[in-house]
Amino acid sequence: MRTTFVSRVFGTSPRKKPFYLLIISATGAAALTYHHTLNPHLFPSHSDRRSPLYYIATSLNGAVRSSRSLYTITANVVDYKYSLQGLSPDTDEYRRILSEVHLRSAKRILKLCEINQGFYIKAGQFVASMRQVPKEYSSTLASLQDQAVPCSFEAIKEVLISNLGSDLKEIFLSIDEKPIAAASIAQVHRALLKNHQEVVLKVQYPGLKNRMRMDIATMSLLSKCVTWFFPEYRFQWMVSEFSEVIALELDFIQEARNSVKTAMNFKHSSRIRIPKVFQEITTSQVLTMQYCKGRRVDDLEFIQEMGIDPKKVAKVLVEAFAEMIFVHGFVHGDPHPGNILVSPDEKQGFCLVVLDHGIYTSLDEEFRVNYCQLWKALILLDSHKIQQVGQHFGIGKYAKYLPLIFTGRTINSKAGFGKGMSVEEKTNLKQEVKSLTAGNISEFMESLPSQFLTVLRTDALIRSLTSKLGSPPRVRLLVYANFALDGLSSKPNLHSDFVVWTRIMSRINHLQLRLLLGVLRLLYWLGDTRQALMSWLKQVTFLMNRLIILE
Repeated sequence: MRTTFVSRVFGTSPRKKPFYLLIISATGAAALTYHHTLNPHLFPSHSDRRSPLYYIATSLNGAVRSSRSLYTITANVVDYKYSLQGLSPDTDEYRRILSEVHLRSAKRILKLCEINQGFYIKAGQFVASMRQVPKEYSSTLASLQDQAVPCSFEAIKEVLISNLGSDLKEIFLSIDEKPIAAASIAQVHRALLKNHQEVVLKVQYPGLKNRMRMDIATMSLLSKCVTWFFPEYRFQWMVSEFSEVIALELDFIQEARNSVKTAMNFKHSSRIRIPKVFQEITTSQVLTMQYCKGRRVDDLEFIQEMGIDPKKVAKVLVEAFAEMIFVHGFVHGDPHPGNILVSPDEKQGFCLVVLDHGIYTSLDEEFRVNYCQLWKALILLDSHKIQQVGQHFGIGKYAKYLPLIFTGRTINSKAGFGKGMSVEEKTNLKQEVKSLTAGNISEFMESLPSQFLTVLRTDALIRSLTSKLGSPPRVRLLVYANFALDGLSSKPNLHSDFVVWTRIMSRINHLQLRLLLGVLRLLYWLGDTRQALMSWLKQVTFLMNRLIILE
């Protein structure tokens, strides 16, 4: 009976149709009004060349998309409220039904994203990449990574002409009409410049900004309505975070700047390649950059065919993003598989081509240093320091969960760095988690600084990729730990009255930690070698036994 309540509320009964139509119409109108309040310049002026039909079609489209959103969000909230009503959170039945509701809700959101496309695809990808959401959501919405539908070349050509001029032949010898990639906000075409330089054109979909603004306004309105009716369900933090992200990604001139800065940051690295940007033929809607060959970083078949070790690829990948976070403080916020290519290289086997530099976060110096200090404390199992750093981040009592989030250990764990929890730890943690409510989770997420959410999201995407490449979790932990120490030693405290002494003590401390990490790597290597040797001995023993039998 619990699982049929939503279908009864939102069914197709003739009596309910007028009510449903009234609700969706009101929501569409409310979304338009709310959006107009936030963005009064969106609607065409009298001097606009477009037909009034364009405005009508856009408004109706917005109302329909908003109505679908209302239906989905309302159905999900009602499902949660009714399905869990009367159940105690510390029971197995509660957890089982909660998982079922998570899955049903995730499927509804997936369907909404697939139908509405555009912003919703990007929003679904954003949610899927966040480790803070239940696994039912992340696994279900992960399918959206490759769901973007390409736009017709005629529409793309209009964007090119409006941005680069009416005679494209003055710039290009040829433009391939078939896109080599399509994403939620743009698609990519190969082209040849007049000087025979091979480039790619990243072209934003026409009319995208207007739809994005309306969709974000709709989601903001709906999240506030949900919170008003059900205070324990607060999603505004997610909408705010996503709106900031998408605003950055829609400006290709800013993306070009990010690309140039990242190329400078990695000019010392022969393993990381950033495509050159052609600034003179780049606008806010068209990005022209060097064409780089390669295949997606999760294409294991290609990697193995090229004779490349996937684990080495994973290590280089983690090192690159660890350097961004801990040392540069300039972080690529969308490292999904399509944005990182593996390119075979004659000298060193391979290099990684990093694409899509639209979403970047500049970590302020205080946050960067505190984040390095957090990882130093995680290495040393320093629970007091972890709590202290948590206070700096403003998360208070939830700081005790930081080791669990990043290393898979509890704050008072006795397990070695890079090792999982003991049975006792798992039992205690299970009991503690039972007491957490939806309100606690919302409070925790709202308390996190925006920069922390970016780091969490990037870390989640890197974890997923390294797992696909077969890299053990300890590789990521050791690389992060090393770069955290690099981040602390690269900019010593110049405000101290005893600068020289501080530097000396800092160096000694860092050398001790380096030694600790070196010992850990040695132990892991010995463990792997022992495991490989045992496997080899088993195979030799098996072959010898077969020979004896044959004799």
